[in-house]
Amino acid sequence: MHILPPGRGPDSGRGRAILMLCHFVGMVDLVALPVWVGALVQHYGFDLEHAGMIVTAFLLGAVAASLFAAPIFNRLPRLACVVGGYGVAALAFFGAAQATSFPVLAGLHLVAGCAAGMALSVTHGTIGRSGNPHKLFAIVGTALGVAAVGFYAAVPPAIAAHGGSVLFKVFAGLMALAALAALGFPQVASRAEQAGAAAPLPRAAWWAIFGVSSMALNQALTYSMLDRVGIMRGFSQEQVNQLLVVCGLVNLLPAAIAGLLQKRLNPVRVALVAAPLQAILAVAISQSTGYTGYALAASVYAAVLIFMHTFLFGLIARLDPSGRALASTPAMMMTGSAIGPALAGAVAMRAGFDGLAMLAVGVGAAATLFFSLVARRAGAAAAQTI
Repeated sequence: MHILPPGRGPDSGRGRAILMLCHFVGMVDLVALPVWVGALVQHYGFDLEHAGMIVTAFLLGAVAASLFAAPIFNRLPRLACVVGGYGVAALAFFGAAQATSFPVLAGLHLVAGCAAGMALSVTHGTIGRSGNPHKLFAIVGTALGVAAVGFYAAVPPAIAAHGGSVLFKVFAGLMALAALAALGFPQVASRAEQAGAAAPLPRAAWWAIFGVSSMALNQALTYSMLDRVGIMRGFSQEQVNQLLVVCGLVNLLPAAIAGLLQKRLNPVRVALVAAPLQAILAVAISQSTGYTGYALAASVYAAVLIFMHTFLFGLIARLDPSGRALASTPAMMMTGSAIGPALAGAVAMRAGFDGLAMLAVGVGAAATLFFSLVARRAGAAAAQTI
């Protein structure tokens, strides 16, 4: 087995710090969706459908890159993929900050998504090859929550003061920072290249992937419209921005709690509770006419997915130790996210927020079915905690 130099692996302090940054930057859509769509509507004059399509272009690019990278994860030049990926994404977003037309913005978002998706796939595959993937994913998830608080506190007011291009300049800066940090990207030992890297993925892993993708779709359907739902219900932009800060504070907790409860909760049962709970909260957000109900549901909405995904990440790592399945994590998360903003905008314009609620219930039912199939296929082995 290849022995890593001291301090160069994913479990070292430096390795964890780099993976935290690369995870946050690559998963920026999970944090920024409502701000992203809101900025394109308010500052660029797009309707909900076209704003959603621009964000979808980024997410589709990330999905395509992840689907390409995951099967060959163990043969990729990982350092070059992460540094180059985030570097190209930084340039694309810098270009987007200078653009105003729909075709140019959509094209640059697609390029940025492809580049960032490649980098994020390698990041997640590397986390999956660490000594304890559940614990490390909980750590990087907590870092995402910490960064989200700063993002929500600083970026929406800056957009309000200086225009929508500020958002793309922030994205460009974050991507450039990740590219520089990734020059020290952690290495992983070669055990999975030598054993099991070509074996087919177990069916339980596939059902888990489909379940996570379904919950990511529900997340994107509702969260991408969170800003617009609030404004159209008559709440002020300041109230919505304050809620986003609260969301960021709440999201500090779920990954950390999931890490602490690693050996106490059954990951499949966590997923079977999380999927219908997420759908219930989506209905509450889209149907609430009072600010209190809207804010309470919205404040914990993303936390459900973050908590569940930490457990499923560890479960999939155990089902497929090669890291290939986890290298497809961006595709799991962003396939749903890619469809979500455009679909949510189209449904909201044609069927209103009632239509969004009905769609969320249907997607939640599908996610619950997929996780029930995980329980059946994985059996006792899948039910155990790591």
